[in-house]
Amino acid sequence: MTKIAVIKTGAKQYKVKEGDSLRVEKLEAAIGSKVKLETLLIAESDGTSVNLGKPSLGESVTAEVLEHAKADKVSVIKFKNKVHYKKNVGHRQHYTKLKITTIA
Repeated sequence: MTKIAVIKTGAKQYKVKEGDSLRVEKLEAAIGSKVKLETLLIAESDGTSVNLGKPSLGESVTAEVLEHAKADKVSVIKFKNKVHYKKNVGHRQHYTKLKITTIA
C-alpha cells in the first residue's frame, strides 16, 4: 500500500504521495538539498490506517528541491470610466519545485 500525506508549507496545505512533484511558495533551500515538511496527516491509500496530528505530526515528509523559478505573469488592470484613469501592473510569483521522496 502507498501512503498519502497532507503537508503544510507557505500557509497552504497539499495532499501528496511518494514520487509526486509540486510547486510551493519559495523556500530558502539549495537546489538538490533535502527539506523536511510539516505533516498534518498520514494515511494508507485504501484508508485502513490514519494518523492525524493535533495539530501536526512533526516533520515526517522529506522532499528534494528540484528548482527555483518564477511563475507566469499575472496582469492586474485598474480602469475608471470617463476620468482617463488606467493602470496596468504585473506580478510574477517566486516558487520552489519539490519532489516528495519519503513519507515516514
